[in-house]
Amino acid sequence: MVFGVLEKARSLANDLEIDQKGLNHKYSAWRNRQGRRQMKLQNIRIVMVGTTHPGNIGAAARAMHNMSIGQLTLVDPQCPIGEIAYARASGANVILDNRETCADLRQAIADCNLVIATSARRRSLAWPELDPGELVEKLFAMDDSSHAALVFGREHSGLNNEELQLCNQMVCIPTNPDFSSLNLASAIQVLCYEIYRCQSTLTEAAPRETDEQDLPASSGEIEGYFEHLQKSLELTGFLNPRQPGLIMQRLRRLYLRSEMTRNEINILRGMLTAIEKRRG
Repeated sequence: MVFGVLEKARSLANDLEIDQKGLNHKYSAWRNRQGRRQMKLQNIRIVMVGTTHPGNIGAAARAMHNMSIGQLTLVDPQCPIGEIAYARASGANVILDNRETCADLRQAIADCNLVIATSARRRSLAWPELDPGELVEKLFAMDDSSHAALVFGREHSGLNNEELQLCNQMVCIPTNPDFSSLNLASAIQVLCYEIYRCQSTLTEAAPRETDEQDLPASSGEIEGYFEHLQKSLELTGFLNPRQPGLIMQRLRRLYLRSEMTRNEINILRGMLTAIEKRRG
């Protein structure tokens, strides 16, 4: 009887070891991403939209510098970047000195292959959501030629729906449901920490040649496709040009969820051009 129990224990231990090896193999495969070099921290951009308090910008710079993320882009800031911002940065002056300022979000993310919005409130049209762990996995599944942006909205109202529709997905930080409001710089700190923590554990894989057309399309390329798509749908009569509204929002959500490559964008635009030619 004792012998039988021992045999069952050995069998269970072997099964657990196999399962663990399987998990380790899957994790290693994810980390190495089929031989491509991993996303670089310097390719990750923090975008702050319509920020009203310079202290939040300074505190965000400090949080970024703590976690080795150096790209800060301000979209239409509503405050001066002066003494208060530098004081709150507590020595992270390089982040503020090298910041970029853009008039609108479209300009700020035009070269990005992945754009993730942050939001604490639910929308009438639900947007694909990630938690911080899923965000990190998605970032480091990209290679070192890709660029990503994390977009943070205004302190009092966040991102508007038009800005959200420029983003591939949305990340939500789990918080106490009875007190879910996070300070802007605190939210930036949480996500930068998750990115830094994961990046520091990854092993670098040998580089592999990647066809440029197989890389994720940039935000600018995707926006060009949406403009082309709307024009073609209006031409065919599928869309009312005066009220494209909800249909285009739903199509945006559908296509952004698929994370199209440059080659796929070219195929889709080629199809639209052929349809337009047929319509005369």
